[in-house]
Amino acid sequence: VTDVVARLLGERLAAELGQPVIVDNKAGAGGVIATDIVAKAPADGYTLLLTTPNHTINAAFRTSLPYDTEKDLRPIAIVGQVPMLLVSHPSLPVTTFKEFVDYARTNRVSLGTYGAGSYPHVVAEALNRIYGLSIQAVHYRGEAPMWQEVASGAIQGGSGSYAASSPILQNGSGRAIAVPSMVRMKKLPDVATFYEQGATDKAFQVRGWICMVGPIGMPDHIVQKLSDVMVEGGKTERIQKILDTFGIDEGARDRVYFKKVIDEEGPVWIDLIKGLN
Repeated sequence: VTDVVARLLGERLAAELGQPVIVDNKAGAGGVIATDIVAKAPADGYTLLLTTPNHTINAAFRTSLPYDTEKDLRPIAIVGQVPMLLVSHPSLPVTTFKEFVDYARTNRVSLGTYGAGSYPHVVAEALNRIYGLSIQAVHYRGEAPMWQEVASGAIQGGSGSYAASSPILQNGSGRAIAVPSMVRMKKLPDVATFYEQGATDKAFQVRGWICMVGPIGMPDHIVQKLSDVMVEGGKTERIQKILDTFGIDEGARDRVYFKKVIDEEGPVWIDLIKGLN
């Protein structure tokens, strides 16, 4: 989903700034590889990062990073908020969260993630801690290979975005069980949230988002310009229509809002990770 959004917004940036925009996917380590490249790039506004809540999760989850999330990177904008899904392979005799937990108590279950320390990894470990399960988290280099393994039945489920999981949901090789946020997805209104199904822990109440950051030394006027372009671009009918197609329910928000999100979510992740040991 980050690739799709990057290319979509790259078109907008190119049109507004008169510069070509190249999307360069750097998968691996839950976003650390890509983030480190941008953190060490020249602070001229020409090297930017489009990433996910792992931007805040990694700082809480990892004992050491090759960069400092707060000191080396500047928030620019949230470009979209992405509801996440818990999805099971259809071979599992479950359609609800309770049935999934009951099944996992007496059967071997592996859940895919898109990297150690990623949000799906947190979900798997939270399920183990809260419900006394023994779910095995299996890590992949990105969502696409993870969902391929779910579809094949090599693993019993996964957690991730609607955009990446929608092909297997549509062809019947995956079944949506729950949405880990406080509101249902517009694209899947019949799929209840974790909270509605009795899972009230904070681990199951976090919405995913896609954000843009840059090197810390970027001048204020460049950061503001990029923030403005992202927010205004997110309001265009074409971009809103495409984002809706990929289940991105809420559009771009400016750098002030983004900084507030980071300040509020950081402590939540730290407490959550400590609780999961």
